[in-house]
Amino acid sequence: MLRGRTVLLLLVLWAYLCSHGDGLRALKRTTGGRRGVALTLTGQDANGVPLRRSKRGWMWNQFFLLEEYTGLDNQYVGKLHSDGDRGDGSIRYVLTGDGAGTLFIIDENSGDIHATKRLDREEKAYYTLRAKAVNRITNTSLEGESEFIIKIHDINDNEPKFTKDPYFTHVPEMSPLGTVVMQVTATDADDATYGNSARVVYSILQGQPYFSVDPNTGVIKTALPNMDRETKENYVVVIQAKDMAGQMGGLSGTTTVSITLSDVNDNPPRFPKSLYEFKAPESSEPGSTVAVLRATDADIGRNAEMNYRITSSDGPAMFDISTNRSTQEGVITLRKPLDFERKRSYTLRIQVENSNPDPRFLRYAATTDEATVKLIVEDVDEPPVFDRVSYVMEVKEDSAVGTIVGSVSATDPDSSRSPVRYSIDRRTDMDRVFNVHPGNGSVFMLRTLDREENPWHNISVIATEFNNPRLISRIPVDIRVLDVNDNAPTFAAYYETFVCENTKANQRIQTVSAKDADEPIGGHRFFFSLAHEVSGKANFTVRDNKDNTAGILTRRNSYSRLQRSTYLVPVVISDGDFPMQSSTNTLTVRVCTCDREGNMQLCNQEALVLTAGLSTGALMAIIICVLILLLIVVLFAVLRRQQRKKEPLIISKEDVRDNVVSYNDEGGGEEDTQAFDIGTLRNPEAIEETKQRRDIKPETLNPPVRRTVVLPPAYRDNSDVREFINQRLQDNDQDPTAPPYDSLATYAYEGSGSVAESLSSLGSVTTEGDQDYNYLSEWGPRFRKLADMYGGEDSDGYRDS
Repeated sequence: MLRGRTVLLLLVLWAYLCSHGDGLRALKRTTGGRRGVALTLTGQDANGVPLRRSKRGWMWNQFFLLEEYTGLDNQYVGKLHSDGDRGDGSIRYVLTGDGAGTLFIIDENSGDIHATKRLDREEKAYYTLRAKAVNRITNTSLEGESEFIIKIHDINDNEPKFTKDPYFTHVPEMSPLGTVVMQVTATDADDATYGNSARVVYSILQGQPYFSVDPNTGVIKTALPNMDRETKENYVVVIQAKDMAGQMGGLSGTTTVSITLSDVNDNPPRFPKSLYEFKAPESSEPGSTVAVLRATDADIGRNAEMNYRITSSDGPAMFDISTNRSTQEGVITLRKPLDFERKRSYTLRIQVENSNPDPRFLRYAATTDEATVKLIVEDVDEPPVFDRVSYVMEVKEDSAVGTIVGSVSATDPDSSRSPVRYSIDRRTDMDRVFNVHPGNGSVFMLRTLDREENPWHNISVIATEFNNPRLISRIPVDIRVLDVNDNAPTFAAYYETFVCENTKANQRIQTVSAKDADEPIGGHRFFFSLAHEVSGKANFTVRDNKDNTAGILTRRNSYSRLQRSTYLVPVVISDGDFPMQSSTNTLTVRVCTCDREGNMQLCNQEALVLTAGLSTGALMAIIICVLILLLIVVLFAVLRRQQRKKEPLIISKEDVRDNVVSYNDEGGGEEDTQAFDIGTLRNPEAIEETKQRRDIKPETLNPPVRRTVVLPPAYRDNSDVREFINQRLQDNDQDPTAPPYDSLATYAYEGSGSVAESLSSLGSVTTEGDQDYNYLSEWGPRFRKLADMYGGEDSDGYRDS
């Protein structure tokens, strides 16, 4: 079909050229006449006449060529011709430029130009070439090079193409008729300036009657008013773009437009039911959820958000309702505790409405909805309830054991009214100071109290139902111990001072204060005085300052350090409470030598230390520490000296065995670890019959006679070790074959495993003269003297004795 169109266009073009005369002659330019253009040459002839050259005559200065040529032969483009061409073959035409020699070829004799390939205007719309005529023999240009253009005539060989495929867009639901949805665009690669090949017209193939498209602009609009998203949300529209202005024979392309109706708040929330019924146990805590209900809304997202509220209730201030934003549910919660015995059901009226109403749609339908909620309270066996949240009791610290501090009271809130039993939570009263009467809840004392030790006692009382012991309640009971005046005041600190020998009478040398563990309501009031027994012969006096302090004053004009260096001043301190408490405290005064200004110059050693800030106790502690350090150094030096003189028998501290093996006497070898088995003391009935003593040679050992020790039943589990040892000692003393191991060391047998073997000479089968003692020289310096005595021989052939 395309080939037929191309042939048709060629015929139209040929008819056009023929109707305007001979195409070749009509466009031919000559050197003479009005259309000729004369060019002056740069030289002159022999007669001095300026030379003129005539511009070559072209058949066309612009050539046209149809694209997509489908003929078998090369497509003819046009012809070049020079006025200087006499037809004798002396001129050669040369073609250069775009595609010369490849896409376009020229007959160098005739100047005919042909296209060798099919050309596509969409790839290249025109080609610029240059032509010239040269002398075939001299290869010189007869005329200047000229430029011409070959244009490609467009044919409709490209269909329109959309910029996107598919398109996605949305439009609000309930939009009015003609609301613009979006615009689609299609482009055509054909020449828009030639014919209608690139003129595109839009049409809708799918999507009626909901949408329409403008044929010229491609703008899509709504074709129906008030489309409802809740009825249909998604639409697929197919748009066609056709060139040739939509005429028959034009090429076309399509695209898909997916249109979604976006939601608007055009629907109110609705309850699925008008009556809801829920149950809640009376044990529900305030703040807990007792009911959840949900209204439905056809809208989505923000338009489906709703608010709930209680419009009426027969339990004022009993309930709250809130909206769960993630689920849009109405959550009813408790504000006060439920009580089945008081009220067994509640009725509420719940209203729901849009959170974000749209004023445009308020006139279409009601914006709120209501439902009734009935809440039934379920009976629960509840624990006892105390009549208070907590208890605070008071008791004096001098109260006797058994004194009632106070009482607690709890009742069963259920209709059964079960009796209540009281007890103390011993985890809060580990010392068992208090107890509670199980029937009436009276709290009384089990031990005496001391406010100075513990002013408060925090215990918990447990109330339990008799009918259901698993139901318990606890309540804190804070018991305050009231103070009584049972402590005597004392010095607030340790006081020790000094007095100068040349002091004057009635001079204050020290100010003292007092402290008291008691805490009277009106505060402390202390009285100071000198002890009555020394008041007549006292060297110092006490002056009460009336502010809970007292001054110590001198009573003499001088003191002698040589006669007496230390004075002890007894001070009596009394409190102002009832009954009055008092104590005698001692102030130590050191006598020192001072200068005229009262500065201490010479004093005893203790006074000097005290002046520097150290007490007698601190000084003694320092001296004791120094002595201990010196003693440790001396002991360490002595131990080091002993270690140098004597090698330890056990080098390694880790060489520890189950039984201690002593090597200072001759006995069993390294394997003799059972010479004394302490296990026998623990289990005397488990003595092995075949166990042999390691200190007796096996071949001389008579088979021991086992003696069974029969212990009383009271001692079988816990034997008297001393009695058992005495019994065993008596048995061994009566056995002639078993000498006491701890008093007699047998040297006749070294023991199994010993490398020294036997040291006895009784069992030797050789004489002394046959023995070789040369190996003693290999035992080191310690055995050198012994090796010299026994290892060498004298001149007479006898060994040294």
